[in-house]
Amino acid sequence: MSDAAKVLRSVLLTVGLPLVILVAWWVLTANSTSYFNPPLRTIVGTFGETWFAAPSGEGFGESRFVHDVVPSVLRLLSGYSVAVVVGVTLGVAIGSSRALRAYAEPVLEFFRAIPPPVMVPILMLFLGIGTSMKIVVIAIGCLWPILLNTVEGVRGLDPVLRDTARAYRLGRVATVRHLVLRGASPQIVTGARQALSVGIILMVISEMFAAKDGLGFSIVQFQRSFAIPEMWSGVILLGVVGVLLSLVFRAVTNAVLGWYLGYRQSQHGGA
Repeated sequence: MSDAAKVLRSVLLTVGLPLVILVAWWVLTANSTSYFNPPLRTIVGTFGETWFAAPSGEGFGESRFVHDVVPSVLRLLSGYSVAVVVGVTLGVAIGSSRALRAYAEPVLEFFRAIPPPVMVPILMLFLGIGTSMKIVVIAIGCLWPILLNTVEGVRGLDPVLRDTARAYRLGRVATVRHLVLRGASPQIVTGARQALSVGIILMVISEMFAAKDGLGFSIVQFQRSFAIPEMWSGVILLGVVGVLLSLVFRAVTNAVLGWYLGYRQSQHGGA
């Protein structure tokens, strides 16, 4: 199969099902008279004005996209970045030490069992309703998939590789960088992928509690004011944001795990 055919096949697989769903939605709701389930053409018609039009002609800087969506994404990326740094750091430390793992495992299992949305009202008591609370909620929720997958990835490293690194007298930093992080990177990326989905959910939930801006806040405000097409447009925009973040994550994954993906492909081809 040529490279062009592979690219075309990949594009079709990526957009095929979403396109089918949108066409079905458009057709099934074309004659809808339900106030709560308006036709898709009505929702699409309100999309641009709702999110990109400037109110009262004040300029693009005052549009709802800049006022609500951009802060939401920035909070998501901030909390997610904190979770990645803390999760990988703690995961490497816990996964590399049997004693530390024995002490930490019960605590990790306890906190992992607590749903992150439950922490929202608790954190509101200490951090208020500002940006800090939302970032902390996202970071806490994203932490556990990354941390636990990192621990398992470090634990699963081949002991022979560790012995080889020791025999070559690699320093601790070099061992962590070239052996531990690289060897555990497939598991770390798996946890990071799971955490991204969790982070998007928590981004919306944290903005539904006494918030003043954000995508989740806008969707709830539309629902409370019975602006149903605008509410649906917010849901669609949230899905688009998730897809774009997923594509960016995939590009980063291909760059970080290029060696691993190439190895898997060679193994599959050899088999």
